[in-house]
Amino acid sequence: METLLFKDWESSLNVLICASISFLTAFLFIRISGKRTLAKLTAFDFVVTVTLGSTLSSMILGKTVLIDGAIALIIIISLQYALAFFAQRSKTMEQVINTKPTLMFYDGQFLEKNMEKEFVTKEEVYAAIREFRLYRMEDVLAVVMELNGQLSVVKRSLLPTEQHSLSDIDELD
Repeated sequence: METLLFKDWESSLNVLICASISFLTAFLFIRISGKRTLAKLTAFDFVVTVTLGSTLSSMILGKTVLIDGAIALIIIISLQYALAFFAQRSKTMEQVINTKPTLMFYDGQFLEKNMEKEFVTKEEVYAAIREFRLYRMEDVLAVVMELNGQLSVVKRSLLPTEQHSLSDIDELD
């Protein structure tokens, strides 16, 4: 008789074996694929992470044959790297895969239109500034919503320079 807590020893042993092999397989593939698979998540990376998790779940619960799950993991990670490779070499592909950073605050002004578009409040901008341990708003040049949704604070520099970290933001052109 099957209950909610226990089916039989055979299915429990199957889950034990599948979970162990699936975990080790996923660990091996992620280790081989490198840091990008574990990076802070952009929308692109989030899709990859959810897909990897779903595949791993199917493997652990025996819904997918282990070799099929391993092949799926290889395909997912390979596609992630192929798309990242093409995005690195093609501006068009980069724009398809990733969003652009968005200014929320610049040179003493909250950029209300951008904040509305990204659903960011002034309180969130202030929180990001405090997180960067800045007290005076005069010390803040910009607050940027990055590709992964995090808010970055750019401290005002004492020396002007031609090269700066805001060069990829359209509003400054």
